[in-house]
Amino acid sequence: MRAGKAHGFALIDLIFVCGIIGLLCGIALPRMLTARQSAGAASALGSLRSINSGELTYALTCGNGFYSPNLTQLGVPPAGSQEPFLSPNLTTADTIIKGGYSITLSGTPFAGAPGTCNGLAAGDAAQGFKSGADPVEPTNPRFFGSNASGSLFEDTATLYATMPEVGEPPSGRPVR
Repeated sequence: MRAGKAHGFALIDLIFVCGIIGLLCGIALPRMLTARQSAGAASALGSLRSINSGELTYALTCGNGFYSPNLTQLGVPPAGSQEPFLSPNLTTADTIIKGGYSITLSGTPFAGAPGTCNGLAAGDAAQGFKSGADPVEPTNPRFFGSNASGSLFEDTATLYATMPEVGEPPSGRPVR
């Protein structure tokens, strides 16, 4: 009796290959999660910068020196224009989820504020505003905030709750 050649893989070969793949995945997964969090943070910072620009443009051109009280109002174009102050991906609601962050904007209505060119009633515009980007994943330690001063701040806890509408927050550090 002659022994024939074996064709294909043995079970031990398959187990060995699966073990190597598992080891490589175990090494790569934490780095991939860190990269995803970094990408989300970059997106959040970009969104806060866009909100600051949109609010400044709103105040100078439409709000008579006053700011929009929420994100949805920045999505309303002024009379005679088709272009809103912010892109639609930031103005579908007053709080949006984008890039793994919950992004919010608010401003306290000021009774002496005049009506605006995009339909906001008198007394509804704000003298300042605050915006925040809080991560939706509990393992992400980076929280961001901004206000009418135009600076971006970072902390390991939410900045939005304590962020004043103008000036520096009680905690956090400026983002450079």
